[in-house]
Amino acid sequence: MALYEHVFLTRQDAAPAQVDALTEQYKALLAANGGKVTKTEYWGLKSLTYRIKKNRKAHYTLFNIDAPSAAVQEMERQMSISEDVIRFMTVKVEAHEDGPSAQMRRREDRDRREDRNESSSEESN
Repeated sequence: MALYEHVFLTRQDAAPAQVDALTEQYKALLAANGGKVTKTEYWGLKSLTYRIKKNRKAHYTLFNIDAPSAAVQEMERQMSISEDVIRFMTVKVEAHEDGPSAQMRRREDRDRREDRNESSSEESN
């Protein structure tokens, strides 16, 4: 089976529970077609560089997939039909990254900087 990284964007007005439901739906679809999702990351609600289908923001979700190409094609077909999914992209990779993705590492670094800034401002008071 081939390895893929897949990112999909969900409408900004979708509730986090809806995004979780879509995530589980696509995981089940892959499993039913002989594949599996080895890692899932929810990157949060982020601003888009330009409007996509009248949306200025979107919920971003990453899948690391180990599946046959037919399973991935079926998942992409289902996503293209869905009104909640506004964009998706699948990339075939040689190997999956260990640990968190670059997006998650960046968020952790930003959180650490904010914690340091808060603690230094408290010390100065």
